[in-house]
Amino acid sequence: MKKKMVHIPMPWRYVINAAAIAVIFLIFMVLSSAGVITNYYSKILMLIGINMILAVSLNLATGYLGQLPLGHAGFMAVGAYASGIFMRTASGLPTGLAVLLSIIIAAVVAGIFGFLIGIPALRLKGDYLAIITLGFGEIIRVVLLNIDSVLGFNFTYGAASLKNIPKTTTFTVTFLCVVVVCFFIHTMMKSRQGRAILSIRENEIAAESCGIKTTYYKTMAFVASAAFAGVAGSLYAGYLGILNPANFGFMKSIEILVMVVLGGMGSMIGSLLSATVLSALPEMLRAFSDYRMVAYSLLLILVMIFKPSGLMGTYDFSFTRLFGGLLGKKTGDSTVGKESGE
Repeated sequence: MKKKMVHIPMPWRYVINAAAIAVIFLIFMVLSSAGVITNYYSKILMLIGINMILAVSLNLATGYLGQLPLGHAGFMAVGAYASGIFMRTASGLPTGLAVLLSIIIAAVVAGIFGFLIGIPALRLKGDYLAIITLGFGEIIRVVLLNIDSVLGFNFTYGAASLKNIPKTTTFTVTFLCVVVVCFFIHTMMKSRQGRAILSIRENEIAAESCGIKTTYYKTMAFVASAAFAGVAGSLYAGYLGILNPANFGFMKSIEILVMVVLGGMGSMIGSLLSATVLSALPEMLRAFSDYRMVAYSLLLILVMIFKPSGLMGTYDFSFTRLFGGLLGKKTGDSTVGKESGE
């Protein structure tokens, strides 16, 4: 029997989604003010939010575009250092304005690096693309480590770490950034450009034969993915207050890729869930410090054996689809709503 749903007009879909997000935020604020969410748990939530942005941004290039870049940590590093250097020199600006500008600067700088790397890298496919992006990610890390000796003055401070970065990242700022990034990616994938990106994933040769400018759309998705990684890097700089190039090595890129694969390539809600689980699990198992990495690894192995498509596959959750289904059941409406994927 075909499931019946009430069709919800587009403006009301945005209202429902915005209301649901506002309710979730208010719940966290109430729990925080009541002392249920302590400062320790608040920091874990901020780290989860940063990893969420990293996961959904890489999912744009890996899950939606169908490419395999392995240098995502490099774009995060560029955004983090751009934001950190700016914040160290922006002490005269109001805090809110300084945070906003630092996030924008991080996104723009990371996007520029994504463009410069994407132009030559995206001419390759599969393993070759993975290798060249891995090389670029390592180049970025090595440059951040040694650029001071070339310039002749302290810029990134290399192995000594970039210190005294104002700790401006809060739960509210992180939450808003997660919402905005997810909104941009969602609207992009529902647009004409998003459909072109998906067609490239399904069959690049067929897409090009239909007149789709594959190089243009691949570069656009890659640049957007890098820019959003820069946003996560900006939040990370304000979260730690200190940056070291060693934090953005090859294993960081692999960690982000694992989040995408575990959640389901092409599923935004899957990336959000896997980022939450993989960020919180090490903290939850801290009491079993000798065995927590074993449990972490076993979880990944079990998921890949029993659910190789990831936790959510290609499914994307939608508040409006959920409400439409519930209303359809209650009213017995015979109108079948169109699934928007929102």
